[in-house]
Amino acid sequence: MTVAADPRPRVADAAPVLLRGGRIVDGTGAPARRGDLLIRDGRVARILPPTARHQRDIEIIDAGGLVVAPGFIDLHSHADFTVESEPSARGQLAQGVTSIVTGNCGLSPFPVDDLAALQAWTAFLGGRPSWRWRDTAGFAERVAASQPAVNVLPLVGHIPVRIAAMGGDRRDPRPDELLLMRRLVAAAVQQGSWGLSTGLIYAPGSFASQEEVQALVSTTTETGALYATHMRDETARMLDALEEAITAATATEHSARLQISHLKAMGSANHGIVPKALERIDAAHDAGVDIAADVYPYTASATTLASRLPEWSLDGGLQELCRRLQHEHTRVRIGADLTARFENGDFDPAGIVLSGLRDGRFSSARGQSLTQLARSLGTSPADAALRVLAEHRGTVGIINHAMSEEDVRAAVAHPLVAVASDGGSLDPAGDGATHPRAFGTFPRVFANYVREERLLTLEEAVRKCTSLPASRLGLRDRGVLREGAVADVIAFDPASFRDLADYEQPRRLATGVHAVIVSGRLAWSGGESTGTRAGQVLLRGAAGL
Repeated sequence: MTVAADPRPRVADAAPVLLRGGRIVDGTGAPARRGDLLIRDGRVARILPPTARHQRDIEIIDAGGLVVAPGFIDLHSHADFTVESEPSARGQLAQGVTSIVTGNCGLSPFPVDDLAALQAWTAFLGGRPSWRWRDTAGFAERVAASQPAVNVLPLVGHIPVRIAAMGGDRRDPRPDELLLMRRLVAAAVQQGSWGLSTGLIYAPGSFASQEEVQALVSTTTETGALYATHMRDETARMLDALEEAITAATATEHSARLQISHLKAMGSANHGIVPKALERIDAAHDAGVDIAADVYPYTASATTLASRLPEWSLDGGLQELCRRLQHEHTRVRIGADLTARFENGDFDPAGIVLSGLRDGRFSSARGQSLTQLARSLGTSPADAALRVLAEHRGTVGIINHAMSEEDVRAAVAHPLVAVASDGGSLDPAGDGATHPRAFGTFPRVFANYVREERLLTLEEAVRKCTSLPASRLGLRDRGVLREGAVADVIAFDPASFRDLADYEQPRRLATGVHAVIVSGRLAWSGGESTGTRAGQVLLRGAAGL
């Protein structure tokens, strides 16, 4: 397996680059040290003491007062649906991100069998993918053709695999359907996907039994591929869901490498569960399970409103949901189930804010909570939710304020938890609503938890953004600064590195990153893109990976 072919014309190798006089934080957690970092032929050539003499034909970047570190690796991204329309990845580069892992939460844009069904189930993610592919190899080719500014590492999602085998039905697969799913997962990994992801709160992925998930995970275990899961429950039964994930990863002779996606506890009634989950992760790790997690540094998530509905209401797809909402008896039943979730503290309608809506009756309600909308309509929050879903064909994006800062801090501080955005590659000048995590995740960690709260050291924060996510993938030549490593390198000001994006203005670029180098080429300088887009689609099993 090789890195996907780059369709761009071959150009002469870039001139050697020297980042001079910076504080080198190598990504391993080791103490920072002053030095010069020399890049030649796309790789780190030397790390030298700051007094070293250098040849004259070198492009010099003055890194005095800056931290020089490996490029950040975003282990949990949904940029596969948006990277073709925003290949310059300015939101990522401004944060120091040089590599993004896609296909998370069971939601990859391949394999493609029933395109219309896959488009419907993933519409809430936004973007305008070309859909000019059927499998991992085709996806890699098309994304490479878009000339991304950052590296893209795809996972294969359970949801398109299930759609290809059995549509949107809420049932167990027949033996032949399960066999087809296993073959599709195996083919994706063989073509270079870095592993399998599940999104067990998202229909039709949520329809899968524990046995189905275990069967698919077992398909990848002998290869050492990653299993990343958005667990089945992040509310009152979160610990049960964590146990299910550990069982799925360890059910066969060859255990999977398990990644718990964006670890969190939703709903005020469930705050305080995250430390208990971290204790269980520690216990599994101590027992030999290859387990870790990731987190984004916010107390609000972003997802689809349909994910808050009872699972049975989504059987057959969003069109079937809309048909059910037209029948009074069924609508009342759905509303009663949703109301029960509100009343038991799993979700607070005052914290569920409408964000992504197609044009329609409630488009003007963007930015309103379900409680606010219900008040204006003279109805209940559950009924307001169902009205919005019915009018917008089931595709409604939300921002859900539901987590506690104490839980977020517990996850951020834990040594087995990496930093990841759960965001996409978005145009900073765009006008669509989104979560600020797409533009602010990484600098927010450094501003809040390194500089202000001193929860993390600088070196540990860098490790959580570099070598830790690289180790989860088995990515050997990125994520650390050492001689011979690929030169994905950043230089940032530790005093001014901060997020500016918030819920009112979620597309504001971060500040403080002075230089971003991708594969030895300067992609970001002086607060703006250089126009150089040297990212690659990296496929598992490629030489040097």
